[in-house]
Amino acid sequence: MARFGKNFKRRAERVRYKIRSKSSGKPRLSLFRSERHIYVQIIDDSCGRTLCSASTLDKSFKESGKISDCEIAAKVGEMIAARAKEIGVKEVVFDRGGCNYHGRVKVLADGARSGGLLF
Repeated sequence: MARFGKNFKRRAERVRYKIRSKSSGKPRLSLFRSERHIYVQIIDDSCGRTLCSASTLDKSFKESGKISDCEIAAKVGEMIAARAKEIGVKEVVFDRGGCNYHGRVKVLADGARSGGLLF
């Protein structure tokens, strides 16, 4: 856990505080980015349930061969948007956690928006 220092935790708390005050009952698109993988979930906080999820560990990425991290993040964003459409979710609140909004995080958000999610 040395990777997640005080600044990361402080930033994550600040982001979640803003989300709680502005969410108005929308599901939360939660993101976790590790060194090698990226994971996203759509969570309904009113009942504490994960509605759908996607990550780079899905079987479709094992067959895709060698592609860049940003391309993979865009595909994960499109994948979560497609799964959200299947369950009827159109609007979410983006929870980037303590990650800065650039690089893979920004590309994933753009991929989810291009897939039809609104946030």
